[in-house]
Amino acid sequence: MLPSHHTLRAWFFAQPILLLSLTALFWAGNTIAGRLAIDQVSPLAVVFLRWLAVSALMVTLYGRQVKAEWPILKRYLPVMVLMGMFGFTAFNALFYIAAHSTTALNLGIIQGSMPMFVLLGALAILRTPIRALQACGVVLTMSGVAFIASQGDLSRLAELKINPGDALMITACLLYSLYAVLLRKRPAVSGMVFFTVLSVIAAIVSVPVFAIELVQGTQQWPTAKGWLVVAYITIFPSFLSQIFFMRGVELIGPGRAGVFINLVPIFSSFLAVALLGEPFHFYHAAALVLVLMGIGLSERKGKRPAVPPEPASDNG
Repeated sequence: MLPSHHTLRAWFFAQPILLLSLTALFWAGNTIAGRLAIDQVSPLAVVFLRWLAVSALMVTLYGRQVKAEWPILKRYLPVMVLMGMFGFTAFNALFYIAAHSTTALNLGIIQGSMPMFVLLGALAILRTPIRALQACGVVLTMSGVAFIASQGDLSRLAELKINPGDALMITACLLYSLYAVLLRKRPAVSGMVFFTVLSVIAAIVSVPVFAIELVQGTQQWPTAKGWLVVAYITIFPSFLSQIFFMRGVELIGPGRAGVFINLVPIFSSFLAVALLGEPFHFYHAAALVLVLMGIGLSERKGKRPAVPPEPASDNG
């Protein structure tokens, strides 16, 4: 006798390793989608369509819960507007623009350094102390980022010869770290309700951002392939990843769940080579090792920084 649909669903949502691995895989897929979007849909159109679709879906599913918890949410609205602007709209805009002038490999590895940017952001904004091991981890991870930005030749940094796409991705990570730090001040509501409000804010903010392309005449509505890219970004890195990640956190806690984010640069590297045929150079391997070693070292002691709802992402 075949198991019922409900039995399979219950089994699936009781598997934290599977859920969190899929989350990392979907976020890594966003780097591939960013590259596939080139010549198929303009970057800021992707941002606008992504958050328009996600917010519509989330409001449909969780609108009533948002209304019920609005008395709590409205007190945090100014902070949430900043979070939606920095963590969702601005990060994604820079991410997809960066994809036009750097590789998916670089995007994924630089994105993997985000926990270190969060540590530095918490130090700068909240004065959260960094332990010695964490400091060593920061140095290792930032060395990996520098290796990627200089394409394995650190002398290029002194000459300011940095790929524009890599520079944009580093800036995107800095903005996302602000969002992650502000998570410490998030309202005490359910994760999906919180994400619903942020997605609506991101959709609203993306309108004037998208207008930049319209004014410049660089706007491109999706081709048939472009719509598939937008659909992937909406469904997998933006929606399903949120559900899977939050369920994973419920099952094994935020500390253990957060470790799975380290899979994003690994999956990104594999997908970039396998699906896009991007060359994997020595400096990619060195940077990947440095980033993962840095993150691993920083996690050996002390409490891990708050894990944001989205890589990448989207991340995601």
